[in-house]
Amino acid sequence: MHYSPLDLTSALVDFIMHIDTHLQVLAAEYGLWLYLILFLIVFAETGLVVTPFLPGDSLIFAAGSLASVAGSALDPHLLFLVFFAAAVLGDTLNYWIGHKVGPKVFDYERSMVFNPSHLIKTRHFFEKYGGKTIIIARFVPIVRTFAPFVAGIGAMAYGRFILFNITGALLWVGLFCYSGYFFGQLSFVQENFKLLILAIIIFSILPPVVEYLKHRFLRR
Repeated sequence: MHYSPLDLTSALVDFIMHIDTHLQVLAAEYGLWLYLILFLIVFAETGLVVTPFLPGDSLIFAAGSLASVAGSALDPHLLFLVFFAAAVLGDTLNYWIGHKVGPKVFDYERSMVFNPSHLIKTRHFFEKYGGKTIIIARFVPIVRTFAPFVAGIGAMAYGRFILFNITGALLWVGLFCYSGYFFGQLSFVQENFKLLILAIIIFSILPPVVEYLKHRFLRR
């Protein structure tokens, strides 16, 4: 069966906006295998430059929230370890892919699975924030996926990178996993979960949007 890019985009948006429902279905169908599914999603989102569209912040928050439901098969502490390992290993893989590919990737043409403009924006992040980019990027979609890749190209030595990698993963996973767990128990959050997920997405993409608008304004 053939799926058009529009169909895939629609399915992805539906998954993100109803992520709590989808996670409950996956938990019922796959049980403990859900941990592996969650690991692979975050690992791919952080480790492969062709999958920056996968959910990160919202997925971790939603999984933590699901763990707070009475009788849930998910444990928040095990979730933290799974997401932390996925984030660290994903960034590490991305770093070494960038290291192997080298600077010539900046000259690649745009395709359906790769947009070189994301590399340019991420390089600007490095120019502005230095090594802290690896930590800051954890909280910025798209940049989160490309930051370790650019670091591997030559922006940072591996010894320094792994320190920022671990620190960023601890902060990112810890914040969203445990905030999802503790706030997910509140009736207000349960009743307005989709709005909360939307707010997380908006606040996540706000920094790069502001940077883009500032750049366009100053250039004019």
